[in-house]
Amino acid sequence: MQNVSLLVDLYELTMAEAYFRYKPRTKATFDLFVRDLPPSRSYLVAAGLQDSLDYLMRLRFGPDDIAYLRKMKVFSPEFLRYLASFRFKGDVWALPEGTVCFAQEPLLRVTGSLIEAQIVETFLLNTINLQTMIASKASRVICASKGKKVYDFSLRRTHGSEAGIKVARSSYLAGFDGTANVLAGKLYRIPVVGTMAHSFVMSFKHELESFNAYAQTFPAQTILLVDTYDTKKGIENAVKIGLALKKKGYRLQGIRLDSGNIAYLSKLARHMLDKAGLSDARIIASGNLDEFRIKDLLARDACVDSFGVGTNMGTSIDAPALDVIYKISEVTDEKGDFLPTMKLSSAKVTYPGRKQVFRISDKKGRYLRDVIALEDERIAGKPLLQQVVSRGRLVYRFPSLKKIREYASSDLAGFDEGLRQVYSAYRYPVVIGERLKALRDSLSSALAHRQ
Repeated sequence: MQNVSLLVDLYELTMAEAYFRYKPRTKATFDLFVRDLPPSRSYLVAAGLQDSLDYLMRLRFGPDDIAYLRKMKVFSPEFLRYLASFRFKGDVWALPEGTVCFAQEPLLRVTGSLIEAQIVETFLLNTINLQTMIASKASRVICASKGKKVYDFSLRRTHGSEAGIKVARSSYLAGFDGTANVLAGKLYRIPVVGTMAHSFVMSFKHELESFNAYAQTFPAQTILLVDTYDTKKGIENAVKIGLALKKKGYRLQGIRLDSGNIAYLSKLARHMLDKAGLSDARIIASGNLDEFRIKDLLARDACVDSFGVGTNMGTSIDAPALDVIYKISEVTDEKGDFLPTMKLSSAKVTYPGRKQVFRISDKKGRYLRDVIALEDERIAGKPLLQQVVSRGRLVYRFPSLKKIREYASSDLAGFDEGLRQVYSAYRYPVVIGERLKALRDSLSSALAHRQ
């Protein structure tokens, strides 16, 4: 990862200088969580932890960074010297990537000096927001596809090249079978897939000529895009190529439908391919797909074997951002004792203290409810937040992306089927621990009185 120490909002550094002057020994705990689920979501899939921890472990303000800050003529020489030797030395607890989670549940908890816990805010929010948003959308696409293969085709429409790489990782983490993004394939060992573009077909005088050129070049992996001119004629041409490949000992891998009435055209294609003895050729659908369109296609008995999902997933088009926030929950006093604190703003009240999320299951392992509670509350459930950094040292062993993917799938399977529906009215119970509830009530009164 490149040096991104200045990837902060300015107010984090100005606050940090004020802390440096007036609260140099003060420590604090911050929670990163999603305030409310988007309207079309019944759950989230946590993602972005590995990039977040890589950032914390490598966070340095180099000579160029200090020189730039000095030119701003905002910061004191003493504070800039402090930044030049800055290292993250705090503690971090987090949900493992792939964990199904809900509104108000901390995805990440940072405890450290007030300065360091504040400086890292923007990067953590940016990283967790994007990757959790995409993993959550991709998980819904997987649920809608009912076991059919799904591939990430989103790179050309994602919000920048870095986002495109993270979308490929996050969607694979959530259950996608591969990506068209070659760099992501290299970086994360994700299977890479691809067919052809309409421009390839259009660059030849005849569609059949283009199909033949592609099949001659890639006889063992020929997938033909059949909707450039007339889809029925395109399928007929694909059948001709498939039969020619068969004579040479190869097989047509499949065709791709990218427009039109895909439910109808897929049935037509399946009939024509089967009639020609090409029943093992797959039908791939693409073109503005997401969980809503996939559900509709399968409800209409579309003969589609796999889906290429692009823009709508890669931008999470129906929920392009999460209401993700990073709020202080406790701060030390003059004696060094941690005291709970909370925000009282209307509609934005937070929960105070150092918290844990407990997941309650029945005897068969099915999830019944989550409890957000104080860390030391006695709750008969599995604690979800794990310590990943201790005193600035990484104490967490990252699982492989394949393992995270398997975990995400198994974790989602533990919930009621209603959670996985595209149009879900089911709401998984998330309750507040009794001690946390009492602390919030008493502290809100005390803080209002103090102010």
